[in-house]
Amino acid sequence: MIDVPAEYHKAGTDARRIIMSMLECDKPVIAKVNGAAVGLGATLALFCDVIFAHESAKFGDPHVSVGFVAGDGGAVIWPQLIGYARAKEYLMTGDLIPAPDAARMGLINHVVPAAELDARVDEFVDRLHAGARQAIRWTKASVNIGLKQLASSILDASLGYELLTNYTEDHREAVAAFRSKRKPVFNKAS
Repeated sequence: MIDVPAEYHKAGTDARRIIMSMLECDKPVIAKVNGAAVGLGATLALFCDVIFAHESAKFGDPHVSVGFVAGDGGAVIWPQLIGYARAKEYLMTGDLIPAPDAARMGLINHVVPAAELDARVDEFVDRLHAGARQAIRWTKASVNIGLKQLASSILDASLGYELLTNYTEDHREAVAAFRSKRKPVFNKAS
């Protein structure tokens, strides 16, 4: 989006709409992660109601590695799941977290062997289908009240900051480095 910055506005609006729609959806949303969940992919998985991952999956938000603010929801959901200190560490470094570690710290719910992932998710979904649907829906709605309020305010700020970083020298350097297949050298003066 560095070549056509106006495209960023649409992407930010779309990310916000997806996240708020997930929070408004009255049915449980289950994530089944069978690989790397990175950036917006990680954010969307983490906004799901229950998250299953196979043992070799990884989670991360490496926006900073391309000179971007973690603006598409990472600043909302990571602190809620693993606390502010850990969230800031992972959001400011962009480090990936292996699924077993992600489960231990509360970032995700379940880690299962790859061969069992589909069956475990299907079993859980069947359990919810057999449950009291209105009670499940309204429990989700109740739990999400505070999260929707946080998401609404934090997304406005973080998407705005992410938009600003789209115009920074550090982001231009990250894009140039990617195109040249080299590591970026960020401006130490900014």
